[in-house]
Amino acid sequence: MKILIIGSKDRYLKYMPNIKFVQDCEKVYIPRDYSQTEILDQAKNVNAIIIDAIAKLPEKIIVQMPNLKIIQSEGVAYNGIDCRAAKQRGIYVCNCKGANASSVAEQTILLMLALLRSMVIADRIEREGYQIELKEHLMLEGITELGDCRIGLIGFGDIAKATAKRLAPFGCKIFYYTKRPKSHYVEKEFQVSYLGRKELISSCDIVSIHCPVTPETTGMVNTEFLSHMKHSSYLINTARGEIVDNQALYNAIVSEQISGAGLDTVYPEPTTKDNVLLNLPGKYAERIIFSPHIGGITTSFFRRAHAFVWNNVAKALKGERPEFIVNGL
Repeated sequence: MKILIIGSKDRYLKYMPNIKFVQDCEKVYIPRDYSQTEILDQAKNVNAIIIDAIAKLPEKIIVQMPNLKIIQSEGVAYNGIDCRAAKQRGIYVCNCKGANASSVAEQTILLMLALLRSMVIADRIEREGYQIELKEHLMLEGITELGDCRIGLIGFGDIAKATAKRLAPFGCKIFYYTKRPKSHYVEKEFQVSYLGRKELISSCDIVSIHCPVTPETTGMVNTEFLSHMKHSSYLINTARGEIVDNQALYNAIVSEQISGAGLDTVYPEPTTKDNVLLNLPGKYAERIIFSPHIGGITTSFFRRAHAFVWNNVAKALKGERPEFIVNGL
């Protein structure tokens, strides 16, 4: 069997599981930024593709691979893959559902705490020698404990559930929104309550995004969405950058419609210096805390994900039905 691996060769070698299938198959490594022509020149006859979660795999490539049986995302995201084209050809598209839930949940809570405790500003001010001045200022301004917050989760998949489970010991009141409420048993297990989207946005101190990128959710956090948030509230996005309208968020922060944001992902990726969110003026520049899309890339995640990826590909190439099919096949 011949497998095309799109992404960092060093990363795949580091986390490659010690299973017979991996040892026996032929592997072709291609960096994420290779052209379509280069991919087809080197890997037209592959049986499977394992692909970096933010890489692109358009119809033009998929339709020219006659032996292709499965396209397996290295992570949870798969929006760069033309799922429709794959489905038309009977090719499975699969992801690593839930593999990064615990790691992204940790990053989500880190961003919440960092905003509430003014961590970026505090680090800078202390390094400048004004520790007491900042301490006095914060005692007067007030520091909100996470346990005193109403937390709203938009979406309630694996990551949101992992986040809720980790928030519960803080004593937060946790709410969620999905198109259809979950069962009483699920709500009890994760200590969450359902709210309609507008009510959640307008009543929560922290609104955290946990939904996938779809045509419906692209640009969902727009001017209208942000206008319903409390002036003292924070936005957290550890989902996908495409969900947030950058200019709308910029405007919401400089107009003090919201207090700030914690972003693990920004559109487009890689983030460039001219991105409007990196160019907030004056005091507003520190109202956003960035992390470089690292929420889901812990060592434990890669070990879990790569073991699953190779076993899932092996299953598909044996003629069995793989797990976590995302293109409706």
